[in-house]
Amino acid sequence: QVQLVESGGGLVQAGGSLRLSCSDSGRTSSNNAMGWFRQAPGKEREFVAAINWNGGRTLYADSVKGRFTISRDRVKNTVYLQMNSLKPEDTGVYYCNKALSSEVTDSWRSYRASWGQGTQVTVSS
Repeated sequence: QVQLVESGGGLVQAGGSLRLSCSDSGRTSSNNAMGWFRQAPGKEREFVAAINWNGGRTLYADSVKGRFTISRDRVKNTVYLQMNSLKPEDTGVYYCNKALSSEVTDSWRSYRASWGQGTQVTVSS
């Protein structure tokens, strides 16, 4: 029913910026919170940011707070992650997913069990 497609990743030098997009082909609108996660090689999936159903509340991991901004367009059914001042430790595959509730959460167990292919972000030093 829900197909999430991430895009916008790439190779960028430290200090640069990228904007990731997550489009939901299964719905034209959503009442669910959305989240971004990332996974570096050899590491577990890590919470990055979340936004609630209407965009009025956001939640960020401490490691990205002040550098990343999550936003959403419910009409376009798209979630964005603006990443500024990128660091090499931001490198990883970035995934978006739909939460099982309307409010923000950083727990992967509160998101759909199905994960897509993600988009690769590589930050060089």
